[in-house]
Amino acid sequence: MSILNTRIPEFSVTAYVRGEFREITDQHLLGAWSVVFFYPADFSFVCPTELADLASLHGDFKELQTEIYAVSTDTHFSHKAWHDASDAISAIDFPMLGDPAGQLTRGFGVMIEETGLAERATFLINPEGVIKAVEISDGAVGRDARDLLRKVRAAQWVAANPEEVCPARWVLGADTLRPSAELVGQI
Repeated sequence: MSILNTRIPEFSVTAYVRGEFREITDQHLLGAWSVVFFYPADFSFVCPTELADLASLHGDFKELQTEIYAVSTDTHFSHKAWHDASDAISAIDFPMLGDPAGQLTRGFGVMIEETGLAERATFLINPEGVIKAVEISDGAVGRDARDLLRKVRAAQWVAANPEEVCPARWVLGADTLRPSAELVGQI
């Protein structure tokens, strides 16, 4: 069964956020757009490149009233240690959620049980807590924050304009489509 258009699971985890430990629950994701960004592990190879990429565009996500929540099965203590030890990770000011028990990772269906690590997975969630986009990649394939930002803009456009859809490579200001019988076969 697809997780698309379903409500996010209930959860409560501890996050490292700007020098503090904070409890983050599913309730924190309500009322604004959210990106839940699962990655396999702290102190690894592809993961810091992705997180640094997200950090470099965090202001753009904030302009879209979208918060990023990075999640791995590491502890919030590990997140702090990584933040303190890495120049790339020290630029992060979005919450880094620790999920050592795998509650959140299993709730989103992205736990690799054999290793206890999260898949490289991204979930875009609307203000009502409904999952509107999912991307899962092989652990060796990093994601691009620019494309994620484009998807956020497209999802927000469609939410505000439900009679329209966004074609491939759509960017803000480009033409959208209005599905109709007359459009069939014309693209």
